Amino acid sequence: MADLAVRIAGADHRDVLERLWPLFLHDLSEFRGVLPNPDGTYRREWLESAIGDPAWLAYLVWSGDRPVGFAFVRALNSDARVLNSFFMVRGARRSGLGLRAVRSVLAAHPGRWEIAFQEENAGAARFWRRVASEIAGEAWTEELRLVPGKPDLPANTWVAFDAR
Repeated sequence: MADLAVRIAGADHRDVLERLWPLFLHDLSEFRGVLPNPDGTYRREWLESAIGDPAWLAYLVWSGDRPVGFAFVRALNSDARVLNSFFMVRGARRSGLGLRAVRSVLAAHPGRWEIAFQEENAGAARFWRRVASEIAGEAWTEELRLVPGKPDLPANTWVAFDAR
């Protein structure tokens, strides 16, 4: 299996995150119809929070010397951490690297976790249910939650479980 490293991304990794970020949002646009801004960029508030907000943490996923993904964790000071954004480049998907990366991030912050996904993204739905089952066995929950401030969007599915 390929070499994998999951490392906290600091300010010196901002350029790498900025290059991966639009790939993530482009992938998600398939499921929610999100279009780029008029200048061709995508919204950046989560990226900015992951880099600069002390209640957030950004991780970069590496295969050898190549960045292959990222994970943004928020609510670090809360009872339940939220895996806000998770992305693996297409060339690294279905290789086991994503599952290994998620396990690494969850292990770095033991306790309660919540992860949202869009049900219409069948690959993500299968992946996150698999993660919940592998981490928590049968001790995980699932619920639908409306997207705050966006009543026109379908509800997100949220899984919650403890990672020790």
